[in-house]
Amino acid sequence: MLPRWPRGPLPCGRRRGQELKQQVDSLLSESRLKGALEASKKRDIYQRCIQLKQAINENKNTLQKLKKADEPTPVGNYHQKKEEEHSLLDKLTHQLQELAMSISRENITEIGALTEREEDDDSAEGNEEEDNDDEEESKESGGEEEETQEEEKQENESHQQATSKEYTAVGNFTAQQAGDLTFKKGEMLLIIEKKPDGWWMAKNAKGNKGLVPITYLEPYHKEEGQESSEEGSEEDVDVGDEIAEELEVTRRTGSHWSAVRKALSEINTVDALTTMGAIPTGFRPSTLFQLLEEGNQFRASYFLQPELTPSQLAFRDLMWDAKTGTIRARPSHVSLILTLWNCKMIPLPGMSIQVLSRHVRLCLFDGNKVLSNIHTVRATWQPKKPRTWTFSPQVTGILPCLLDGDCFLRSNSLSPDLGILFELGISYIRNSTGERGELSCGWVFLKLFDASGIPIPAKTYELFLNGGTPYEKGVEVDHSVSRRAHGSVFHQMMMMRRQPQLLVKLRSLHRRSRNILSLLPEIFIGSMCCIHLLIFYRQILGDVLLKGRMSMQSADFISNPVLATFPTLLEQPDVMDALRSSWAEKENTLKRSEKRDGEFLKAVFLLVYHDCVVPLLHSTLLPPFRWAEEETESARWKVIADFLKQNQENKGALQALLSPDGVHSPFDISELTYDFLGEIRKKAV
Repeated sequence: MLPRWPRGPLPCGRRRGQELKQQVDSLLSESRLKGALEASKKRDIYQRCIQLKQAINENKNTLQKLKKADEPTPVGNYHQKKEEEHSLLDKLTHQLQELAMSISRENITEIGALTEREEDDDSAEGNEEEDNDDEEESKESGGEEEETQEEEKQENESHQQATSKEYTAVGNFTAQQAGDLTFKKGEMLLIIEKKPDGWWMAKNAKGNKGLVPITYLEPYHKEEGQESSEEGSEEDVDVGDEIAEELEVTRRTGSHWSAVRKALSEINTVDALTTMGAIPTGFRPSTLFQLLEEGNQFRASYFLQPELTPSQLAFRDLMWDAKTGTIRARPSHVSLILTLWNCKMIPLPGMSIQVLSRHVRLCLFDGNKVLSNIHTVRATWQPKKPRTWTFSPQVTGILPCLLDGDCFLRSNSLSPDLGILFELGISYIRNSTGERGELSCGWVFLKLFDASGIPIPAKTYELFLNGGTPYEKGVEVDHSVSRRAHGSVFHQMMMMRRQPQLLVKLRSLHRRSRNILSLLPEIFIGSMCCIHLLIFYRQILGDVLLKGRMSMQSADFISNPVLATFPTLLEQPDVMDALRSSWAEKENTLKRSEKRDGEFLKAVFLLVYHDCVVPLLHSTLLPPFRWAEEETESARWKVIADFLKQNQENKGALQALLSPDGVHSPFDISELTYDFLGEIRKKAV
């Protein structure tokens, strides 16, 4: 009999994953039984949730460290199987998080009900004892005074229970971002405002204010009899600490809960505008705008940087092809082009706010978290049709990239729920207070795969918008035009025509487009009008990091202004338009043979970049870029247009740079060097 082949690490990990899946399924089915409502049973389910979560995390860490070379026997589709196992473990983690959160909410409500009953019993016993003492020892006047005092105490206690302002922390909590309040176990907190998202505004004894999670709190009581009950419930508190920590991790990493919480924290302003009739009831603070404001991790400049392999010795998405002498093309799981046509029947805001910008933000989304950079396309509108937004208008000269409705999309995610999230938004300013803000006018999610895993066909889709945020369900943009309208068929058809909608067209790729997109990062969304500039940047990046380095182990700074400054152009679309215009003029002067020479084109592109972009970025005449500020945008475009005109007349930027009228801000040589390890560290953080 032949000896059995040894089982490799990946098959063992997949087998362990199936065992964990069976345990999670059995726990979920057990939690739905009637007997699971008992307190002891809930505590057991809590502990099992924590244990399974730890086991899943251990399995994730083990899978992440695995390499194909570790397998004793060949494994087909190694990376695909590894990704599938990761997605399975993520799904199990999400199920456990939802179960823990639901049970935690039930425990909080039960604890509140029990404490109220205990307070009622204690107050009733106190009343009986005081009545007996009054009959035996005191006089009528003394009894009346005690009764009035007791009534005042009861009124104060009932008022305190009704407001529930004082709470005790059942675990330690460390602030993880601005606006959070740090506290320790046993500390008393004064609740200032209760919010529906599970984060309450609280103040500690020192007067510091901040947001705290309700899973770390329980009502505070001043009765002496509670000390014994607190001693007897130490086990419950320990379990509560573990569950609260688990819930905190899931909210911070699972579905961008901080951005959702930040958006919901502005609900007071939105409520005020809704009450005034300034905005429809389905408008909310923009969720995708909050993600962009949180940091760099959802911007295009973040996803444009190369990514290192787990060994930290090579680049994962940037490889050199010795045959072609350039970077190697890398196909992705999803690669397509979409066109934004228009938006119809978008509700109008009231006269109390002034709209500064109408736009659509789109990103890759799996129903739980954002998986790519957030791309913004600005819309145009006509005064005769203010409820209709259009994209890619006809303009003289080149079309600004901010108005280009043709977008490309790439993704390597294997999630079956992968899709495109569209969020329609407006930037506004309140006429009365001058307050600025971002509102979501509706959102829609276009799933890219059907139930059987087949990609959806390339065609035009008419998508009806939803109100609220992407994490809210069943909210309509405008309740006056409801989809659930009753009546005749004709009436329902007329109501459907009045629904806010977005018209999007998915286009299939031909061979040339697919080859061009395969040179870009594996996960990226951008404008089609800038794709040739992004290709130049990636090719120069490959030349510098893979071809021109003396040693692959060298981590020294690289003197290259293009690599150092090009990512900033993705956040300054007007400077990107200046580069597009300069390159288009230069390309028209090239011969046909020169256009076929890739090395020659890169050299000419470098000259155009140094003549156009570098002087603009360091010009003191160019104001800082600010989103949706018409005066700033006009001033910037005037400076850029004058500079391009001088370059065209003088055949270069040298004369403008040497002119005494051109003042440029000083800069350090480090600003023109590229630190690829520093960019990698930023992505890791």
